[in-house]
Amino acid sequence: MIKGYLLIKLVPGLESSALSQIRAIPGVTDLNLVFGGWDAIATAESKSLFELSRIIISEVRSVQGVQDTSTLVQGEL
Repeated sequence: MIKGYLLIKLVPGLESSALSQIRAIPGVTDLNLVFGGWDAIATAESKSLFELSRIIISEVRSVQGVQDTSTLVQGEL
């Protein structure tokens, strides 16, 4: 299982709607509002890196109100 942590910047005024839409995306397992350089952190899980990329690019980034994302892919030692 591939796990990614998505750092998300939201458009002011569209936060609530965007967060609701992101929570409904299959593969997104957790979503938290945060304060600082980013507005939210989501956790997404998939069976492959290709599928994780699809979730981020086709689903999360297409939500109205998502301004920017940065993804951290979980690694193991």
